[in-house]
Amino acid sequence: MIAGIWEEFLLLVREEAGSRVVDTWFKAVSLHSWDSRDQIVYLEAPNQFVRDWIKNNYIPLIQRILQRLLNVDSVKVQLIDPASTQIGKQSIPVHDPEIIQPATKTSLSHLEVNQKGTAIAPHTVYRQWNGINSSYSFDTFIVGPSNSLAYAASQAVAEKPGQMYNPLFIYGGSGLGKTHLLHAIGNEISRRDKKAKIVYQTTDRFVNEFIHAIRFDQMHKFQAKYKDIDVLLIDDVQFISNKEQTQEAFFHIFNALYEARKQIIFTCDAYPQNIEGIAERLRSRLAWGLVTDIYAPPLETKVAILKKKAEMGAEPLPDDVAHFIASQVFSNIRELEGALVRVMAFASLTRQQVTLELAQKVLIGAVTSNHARSIGFDNVIQAVQKYYSYSLNDLCSKARNKDISSVRQIAMFLMKKTTDKSLRDIGEFLGHRDHSTVMYAVERIEERCVQDAEFKHKVERMMHEIIHNP
Repeated sequence: MIAGIWEEFLLLVREEAGSRVVDTWFKAVSLHSWDSRDQIVYLEAPNQFVRDWIKNNYIPLIQRILQRLLNVDSVKVQLIDPASTQIGKQSIPVHDPEIIQPATKTSLSHLEVNQKGTAIAPHTVYRQWNGINSSYSFDTFIVGPSNSLAYAASQAVAEKPGQMYNPLFIYGGSGLGKTHLLHAIGNEISRRDKKAKIVYQTTDRFVNEFIHAIRFDQMHKFQAKYKDIDVLLIDDVQFISNKEQTQEAFFHIFNALYEARKQIIFTCDAYPQNIEGIAERLRSRLAWGLVTDIYAPPLETKVAILKKKAEMGAEPLPDDVAHFIASQVFSNIRELEGALVRVMAFASLTRQQVTLELAQKVLIGAVTSNHARSIGFDNVIQAVQKYYSYSLNDLCSKARNKDISSVRQIAMFLMKKTTDKSLRDIGEFLGHRDHSTVMYAVERIEERCVQDAEFKHKVERMMHEIIHNP
């Protein structure tokens, strides 16, 4: 389960630094090994360009997040070449480091950089030859009432691509399994027909490809890539909003594939008619076939997901621990699986049994409410003011005395755990502070809850009031 820490790391970086940073830089990196004795993390970068960029720009971010995930006071980060991953090279320790073999690896043999310093991946860059992650299949997808229609439709499309439900449009919140189904369709079609030409593409990457083609006069290559494929899998199509030229190119690609009876599948975070910033003629085509949704799973499905995930990692998961994690009201499956990763990793690194007590210790306060979308910052401030005599102006001020700083950290912690707002949103609300300040506050309160039972009880009371009295 230690390999899952890098997946959890990517989720936290996406939240703190944005999806573009993750997709451009960190997806190209893999977690090679963890030396628990000297507390060194070895990260494998695909080339010197990526290695140097991360070293110069993101080491503090990496250290801060990995310290939290590994539950250690400090972490040293060393970046290594793919050719230097054998034990003994580049000072990798010989005292039994844990080697972590990534399931997939991004090949970044060539990166273009635009005028703003953002890397643009050309159309030859894929996680695999067709972009599909082989670890996602229908067999590993847990079916429940929240996703049964989407699952059945996906299977039908995989069995008869281009003949049923074309296009297939799957929508729902983040982290609920849409991307899993997208890859499962691609893997199943590939298994049935080895000659099928399948392309998985995130919308961000599609846009970057289009920009790259315009900049380097390669539109003929861009168009040729999509002309002869059999199946097109487009993830997060909402990100095509307000990009008129890209929408025009995509419109013609859609028409050509549809008329040729090629299968097209989309995922999105909204119903087609609710996507803003897209042309009406494209919106109508998104809804031409079958539109189905995925929503948050019930408790029983969450338990089944956790048991399956643990089984895949060959790790025993007691029933009481599975029910405890599932009951912590995580807003999506990624958070649910991330909680399992934290529990399993902590148990592995500290050589403890996975018990209910250990899970409670690791996940203290790490919940998001079912009511998160109806809870605002004002609700948190009101709850905090019942226990501490500081006004909102006090918490937003630049004052740094111990008492105000402590209460401000509590407010930040509660905002992070009970609302759906980002670290940046919280920092901006509380006196235009940096997101790293909020991250530190959350970590500090989590530590205090572990060390001080009375303080933990007070924080839990405030959280209960916020969640049940929004």
